[in-house]
Amino acid sequence: MRLRRELLPADREAIALLLAATGFFNPEESAVALELVDERLSQGPESHYRFLVAEEAGQVLGYACWGPIPGTRFSADLYWIAVNPNAQGHGVGRALLAAIEAWMAEQGRFRVYVETSTRPQYAPTRAFYLACGYQLAAELPDFYAPGDGKAIFLKLLTAPNP
Repeated sequence: MRLRRELLPADREAIALLLAATGFFNPEESAVALELVDERLSQGPESHYRFLVAEEAGQVLGYACWGPIPGTRFSADLYWIAVNPNAQGHGVGRALLAAIEAWMAEQGRFRVYVETSTRPQYAPTRAFYLACGYQLAAELPDFYAPGDGKAIFLKLLTAPNP
């Protein structure tokens, strides 16, 4: 498996198919994810969004998207991490997350925030973040919809020097 920090035009379709294959993302969520892809492809390095793509034999296995939080000194948002169901359980998600965290730290971003749904469907996602050293920082009931709250996770990568 190879991890690359470059987002290629061909990745757009692969990411759209990957998002659909997971069965987790509704059409609105997938559209938002693809808007971030489109922005990065059109703006290149000037885009706020950074992408890491996991691939093997020319096939996209998964991807992650992150960005520094504007107005903060050390914080970053992990916007998306998704792995093709056929590649899940083989360390792709952990490899993406570890590489993203290293990239964030290189950029001086030591506080990583992740938001996800509190719906039962997302229990494995929440368990993944907890297993990777994140802590539940906040929960906002009914944020997305009635019965669908937002869970906000935080991980401190290192203590920044003042």
